[in-house]
Amino acid sequence: MQVNETDIKKMVEQVLQQLGQSQVASNPVAAQESISLGDGVFATVDEAAAAARLAWEKLRKLPLSTRRQMIDSMREISRKYVNELAQLAVEETKLGRVEDKIAKILLATNKTPGVEELVSTAYSGDDGLTLVEYAPIGVFGSITPSTNPAATVINNSISLIAAGNTVVYNPHPSAKQVSIKTLKLLNQAIVAAGGPENCLTSVAAPNLETSAQVMNHPNINALVVTGGGPVVKAAMSVGKKVIAAGPGNPPVVVDETAIISQAATDIVKGASFDNNVLCTAEKEVFVVDKVANALKSEMVKNGAIELKGFQFEKLLEKVLVTKNDKFYPNRDFIGKDANVILQAAGIQASPEVRLIIAETSKDHPLVMTEMLMPILPIVRVPDVDKAIELAVIAEKGNRHTAIMHSQNITNLTKMAQEIQVTIFVKNGPSVAGLGFESEGFTTLTIAGPTGEGLTSAKTFTRQRRCVLVDGLRII
Repeated sequence: MQVNETDIKKMVEQVLQQLGQSQVASNPVAAQESISLGDGVFATVDEAAAAARLAWEKLRKLPLSTRRQMIDSMREISRKYVNELAQLAVEETKLGRVEDKIAKILLATNKTPGVEELVSTAYSGDDGLTLVEYAPIGVFGSITPSTNPAATVINNSISLIAAGNTVVYNPHPSAKQVSIKTLKLLNQAIVAAGGPENCLTSVAAPNLETSAQVMNHPNINALVVTGGGPVVKAAMSVGKKVIAAGPGNPPVVVDETAIISQAATDIVKGASFDNNVLCTAEKEVFVVDKVANALKSEMVKNGAIELKGFQFEKLLEKVLVTKNDKFYPNRDFIGKDANVILQAAGIQASPEVRLIIAETSKDHPLVMTEMLMPILPIVRVPDVDKAIELAVIAEKGNRHTAIMHSQNITNLTKMAQEIQVTIFVKNGPSVAGLGFESEGFTTLTIAGPTGEGLTSAKTFTRQRRCVLVDGLRII
């Protein structure tokens, strides 16, 4: 199925409305903010794509040593401006916490793999030599979110440049200032290290129309898209290679063998990190009844507040909206601090409160809706088998992220086999799945819908086989 720019615009708009973030191109505040051209920023998609194509023609002729220097320079400038970018991200998007944005930016800066990942494989023998190496694809188009703007641009840029590609970005309109500032800084670092100008490009005023233009542009070879289901579907319908990161609704399972104090600490940490805007964050808990009270008690000790009865109903009136018999998060509270949400519901709470918890039914809207708020529903279950069953339902087949707290290897194995996610965190906070205070590399693009999983430089390449036939053969 082929779709045109109008179709893609409608699909993107649908996603933004579902997320409650439809303050896009029509946002009067955003319209007043001017972004200067230069350092990769252009007035039109045509100009941005042409510049990226020219940059790629130059980049592909440079040695790997120069690419390494470019990436080192990109990391250095990202560290230098981390505080400024984090502050700007929160000020512009009104999402999350500055200290957690700093942590995410540094995570992307320090733990995104570079060219060291692109290791060629050689096969030699009597019949000659075959070399399988990783080659660039060309010019990528990238749609980036408002939830992790600077971190995603840094992460994707390091991966794409390491792979030898250039990119045309279409940032989320409500995060265009911080996204484009990040892009400009990275371009300056690339040029300072001997790389071409305009390896990273964007339009100055990204919106729904430019998003569709990027997806369909003939000078763009492939797409990397972070967004909701309709955006992913639109991108995959264009007819180009697509690496797509779709939505998630990560469940947590806690069985009776878990170390409850540690489980509670980890769940609060992960679910409250950057006010739950990460798509990998804990979104609902299924806990065996035997340990449910202990878990809640320990979570309260670690910065959570439990709501019941009338207070919980008041909260729901604020954070949930209904449209066409479906529930959506109220955009006014996406990514807000827990105490801000509580105060809006008429509940006084300390700024130290990091997370709101409440017991719900298994099919409650909070369980089945990705809220992107520091609100965590808790569902009691009779046993671990029921917990896993309900977790699979709540995850909705996104194949994104899940978490489990257990000391029973059989239970952990069953959960992993049943839920089939890209990231499965055992006995830790969800952020550990991104390499935060844990082992492994970092990615902010979890490509579940298209199957690549955790993206890195290798993801943005194609394999090239070079075959040298036995030189002793007589022609």
